[in-house]
Amino acid sequence: MSYPERFNEIRCYTDQEVPFVVSQIFSRPEIKKILAYVLGEDYADYLIRTLPEMKSVEDFQRVVIIPVLMALEHKTSTGVSLIGTEKINKEKGALFLTNHRDIVLDSAFLNIHLYLKGFQTSQIGIGNNLLIQPWIEHAVRLNKSFIVRRDGSIKQQLLISKNLSEYIRYVISERKDSVWLAQREGRAKDSNDVTQPSIIKMLNMSSKASFSESINELNITPVAINYEFDACDFLKAKEFQQKRDNPQFKKSPMDDLMSMQTGLIAPKGRISYNVCDPIVVPESWNELPKNEQVQALTAEIDKRIHTNYILYPNNYVAADILYNTHKFADKYTQKDKEKFEAYVEKQLNKIDIPNPDFPFLRHMIYTMYANPALNQEIALNK
Repeated sequence: MSYPERFNEIRCYTDQEVPFVVSQIFSRPEIKKILAYVLGEDYADYLIRTLPEMKSVEDFQRVVIIPVLMALEHKTSTGVSLIGTEKINKEKGALFLTNHRDIVLDSAFLNIHLYLKGFQTSQIGIGNNLLIQPWIEHAVRLNKSFIVRRDGSIKQQLLISKNLSEYIRYVISERKDSVWLAQREGRAKDSNDVTQPSIIKMLNMSSKASFSESINELNITPVAINYEFDACDFLKAKEFQQKRDNPQFKKSPMDDLMSMQTGLIAPKGRISYNVCDPIVVPESWNELPKNEQVQALTAEIDKRIHTNYILYPNNYVAADILYNTHKFADKYTQKDKEKFEAYVEKQLNKIDIPNPDFPFLRHMIYTMYANPALNQEIALNK
């Protein structure tokens, strides 16, 4: 099935486009170096030789993407778990709406573990601010990613958002494909995962039906993600101080590139995905004012994500240290605490800014790990 022309600038690539795009990407020497680093030179050479045989997006994902990600998982984590897949209807498209920790791996690891459990991989929304070089855009669109454009005037942004909304609805309702989207624009750097109302408003722009019909057609399925160790925690803490000291501070494209590289190659420990029950909006919500409809939906998404985190000792240790309590002491050992404290100090030593405020930076790293535990406690007691 071909895509309507109005989506040409943002859609993922089709099978017909694979041979040309593959030849463009893999002619670049940096790609060969990346493959050799992750997979070893012999397998990288084998991949390069088999490129002419790739005729579809599925071929590309099966032969290139999945082996690369499985190798990264093996090298940089102690395992990825995906539970709750019995809640996914294979006959329908779904909108996997998740909290956001890592620029690349949140959606990537979810996709390969869906694939390994017999599901189709989902299409992935990625911001155009991350497409630092042309070959990166080609690579992600070949890997079933569509572009979320974040530039333009206010008027242009309205048109861009409407087109994006129509694309997502088209993929889910007509192509019966699934979509991954973060619950907010950009990562929640303090791990306080809260759905942005603007995401819901964007999704609703493509339907003239009632709020319940519009949202239920998208089959929103929240997914809770947690990393035992956030590879970019020290970079996030660094950015917090930079913004505190200079309210006008803005990240550069090189900062995003550093975050992507660090997230890919640094140790992460255990990584968990927990698929929540799909959200069914009741018809009674149609009687609410529009803003209250959005608030009710974002609150329900947040509750499901917070409730379904799979937490690690680090989360509980951080919460107790941050608030000087022993509330969660039964969730970890003294050895867990000492190990995490040593880890935090090691991460702090990686921060390369003038006049680092270590008490502030330490507080921010502990906050990142504590918030999932604190938010889960609140959600479970509501």
